[in-house]
Amino acid sequence: MATKHTLDQIRKNIEKHVGKKVVLRANKGRKKMIVKEGTLENTYPSIFVVKIDDNNSTRVSYSYSDILTSTVKLQICATENVVNVC
Repeated sequence: MATKHTLDQIRKNIEKHVGKKVVLRANKGRKKMIVKEGTLENTYPSIFVVKIDDNNSTRVSYSYSDILTSTVKLQICATENVVNVC
């Protein structure tokens, strides 16, 4: 069973990668998946914010429990390869 400690571990793991490029995969329900590239902009106690790379400055925010329940998957883009965060 997930606890507050588990969510804190996810938050600390994501905090290490603030400012890096990420690939965001979000399940929007009814077999709808969105895949976007962006920059991990900031982390807060309950949510993290990703700035999407497109023409306009779109920002999306998700909670750490979204990662825990696999509603959102986050991959950090290193210089040559992709590293899974969670």
